[in-house]
Amino acid sequence: MAPVWNEAFPDRGVVCEGPVGARWLGRFRAFRYEVRCWARGRIPNMLTAVDSPQRLSDDLATVVELLQWTREVPALTWGRDELGAGEMWNSNSLVAWLLAGSGQDMAAITPPARGRAPGWAAGLQLARREQDSARPAARTAGTDATTVTEPSAVITAEEPQPWRR
Repeated sequence: MAPVWNEAFPDRGVVCEGPVGARWLGRFRAFRYEVRCWARGRIPNMLTAVDSPQRLSDDLATVVELLQWTREVPALTWGRDELGAGEMWNSNSLVAWLLAGSGQDMAAITPPARGRAPGWAAGLQLARREQDSARPAARTAGTDATTVTEPSAVITAEEPQPWRR
């Protein structure tokens, strides 16, 4: 998840764009974020991470499921609590939603030592809501990688959002 303007490479694997701050601001490029997923992609602010990455799975089917799941990212407004979760939607929310949606054991995943993850609960709450409603079979934990459906098109802020109140 990064600002749309911080990477000029045209084939950067954008799977979702959303507004920042307020939905109406999203019509301006300076107030949009994008979620990227592509082979050999890079994380622009990796050096500012609080801790090293944590390996959560070596299972290929689980990894494929998580990567497919990125194509379903909701285009919620970054910095707002549109879900009524008590926390704003941000990159922590996105990570929590991706991990929970791909079947990870969320009780075993914690922020790094002396770290915190504001927005984490918003991602978990959205994943819980989706699990409670009718979710496609390809999104459930334990799905075989060969049955994962074709990724959806890029989601933009202007498209209808089924998870909206």
